[in-house]
Amino acid sequence: MNKGERTRQMIIERAAPVFNIKGIAATAMSDIMDVTKLSKGSLYVHFENKDVLAEAVVDYNLQQLQRKVVAAVTKADHPKDKLFAYIDAFRDPLSPPVPGGCPMLNFGMEADDQNQVVLAKVAEMVNNSQQLIIDIIAGGIDQGVFKPDWNYQEFATLMFAMLEGGIFIGNTTRKIDKMAIINRSLKKMIEAQSC
Repeated sequence: MNKGERTRQMIIERAAPVFNIKGIAATAMSDIMDVTKLSKGSLYVHFENKDVLAEAVVDYNLQQLQRKVVAAVTKADHPKDKLFAYIDAFRDPLSPPVPGGCPMLNFGMEADDQNQVVLAKVAEMVNNSQQLIIDIIAGGIDQGVFKPDWNYQEFATLMFAMLEGGIFIGNTTRKIDKMAIINRSLKKMIEAQSC
């Protein structure tokens, strides 16, 4: 990376938690100036406007979340353990994998009906997340780990929705007890489909 690329990356990395915590609309360029220690003019050298920066930050936050979940899943060898690792990556919504909470939930809710570019990025991540669950289960069925008649595509949607719902509940109530219930319930559903 040259100096300009390094500066651009530094801006994205320092702006990422600000946007994820405050939201796109509530984040001002002065907030980014504070965390980067750069002037407004310097920021505009690297990003045409706040929207362009926000889109880069959304990409970065979603990539960070995906990396952490994939890293947790790939530590496990057995398909059931991979699913459990996926679930456990979200077990404490008050200590999320990405500072500020789940960027899919944060940016998806804010972008709905307001920012089609960000909404499309979040939708792609939602689909990729569910596809990861589907691929793990399909591999487990092929290995004889899970029952062949499991409607795993439907379960992937259910699992994803329950985890995101648990994140929402945890963040709004500031308690993790409901996520513990979701965690246990999902693992019981997976055990019920194991051979």
